[in-house]
Amino acid sequence: MLKFNIYNKSCYSLAELENNSIESLITDPPYGISYQNNYWDKDLPSKEIWQNSFRVLKEGSFGLVFSSIRLMHRLMVDLEDSGFIIKDVLMWSYLNGMPKSRNVGLTIDKELDIESKKIGEYKYVQGYKKGGADNYIAKTKYKLSPSSELGKKYDGAGLGIKPAYEPIIMIQKPIITSKNIAQNIIINGAGALNLEETRIPYENGETKVGHNPHPNGRVAANILRTDKFKDGYDKFFLVPKVRQNKDDFNYHPTLKPVDLMHHLVKLITFDKQTVLDPFMGSGSTGLACLKLKRNFIGYELDNGYFKIAETRLKKEKTIVDSSLF
Repeated sequence: MLKFNIYNKSCYSLAELENNSIESLITDPPYGISYQNNYWDKDLPSKEIWQNSFRVLKEGSFGLVFSSIRLMHRLMVDLEDSGFIIKDVLMWSYLNGMPKSRNVGLTIDKELDIESKKIGEYKYVQGYKKGGADNYIAKTKYKLSPSSELGKKYDGAGLGIKPAYEPIIMIQKPIITSKNIAQNIIINGAGALNLEETRIPYENGETKVGHNPHPNGRVAANILRTDKFKDGYDKFFLVPKVRQNKDDFNYHPTLKPVDLMHHLVKLITFDKQTVLDPFMGSGSTGLACLKLKRNFIGYELDNGYFKIAETRLKKEKTIVDSSLF
C-alpha cells in the first residue's frame, strides 16, 4: 500500500519528519519575482526550509528545485549554504514562452505626453482564473503605434528577450563521511540517479550511434524539451506544457505538467522510495509519485491549492491502490 502524507501548513520546520529519513526532494518553490502579483511569490523562500530539507534527507539523496533565470543564482547560494552540493542545472525548454517586455516607443510617447496612434484592437486574456473557463474575462485592448519621432525610432524595441526555458537545480546531500558511494547506497538506499528508467528511446528507424549503444536508448540529458525543434538533435525528453484550464477546478497559475514531474521523479528515485515536496502547490509531483509507486510527502500553506492537491491525489491513490490487489 502506497503512503502519502500531505499537510496544509507551512513547510519550514518539517517537524513531522525524522532526520535522515527521506530519499529525495522535488519542489517548485516561490521564485521571488512576484509572478502575476501573487502574494506567495514576493520573495525567495527563507534559507530555513533548505536547512530543514537537508536535515531530513538521507546522505547521498538527490533533489530537484525549480527556479527562475533571474534569481537562480541566489537560490543556489542558499542551497549551498544549507549544505547541499550543486550537481547540475536542468533546462526545461519550450517554444511558447511569453515575452516579458513592452514597446519602448510607446513608453517614450507617454513620457513626452504625446498620444500614440490607435491602429487596431484585440482581445486579451491573462493567466488562470479561479472557477474555470466560464470565468475568463477577455478585455478589449487597442493596438498602438508611436506618434513622436523618437518613439518611431524605438518602435518595437523592448527590455528583454523571450524566455524559452525554466532552470531546475539538481542538488545532492553529501554521502556519509568516510564511505564510498556503494557503501552509502547499501546503508541509505540513496546516492545514484535512475538512468535506466529515464533513457530516451530511439525513434523508429533511427540508427543507433556510439561504440556500445544501449538497446533502451540514450541516457537522459539535462535539457528537457516541450516541442521538437526539427533541427536534427531531438534526442531529449519531450514533455508538453499544461494547457490552461485543462482541469476546471485547478486554477494554480504555475501548474507543472505531470509528465514532466513523472520524468523527474523517475530520474532521482527508485521503486517505493519517498519524495518530499515542501511547496506542493496543486500536487503534480504527488500525482507522478503515485503513478510510479513512490511514496509522497507534501506541504502547502495555501488552503485553496491544498484542497486541489488533496482532490487530485485522493482520486489517483484510489486508482493505484485498487491496481495493487
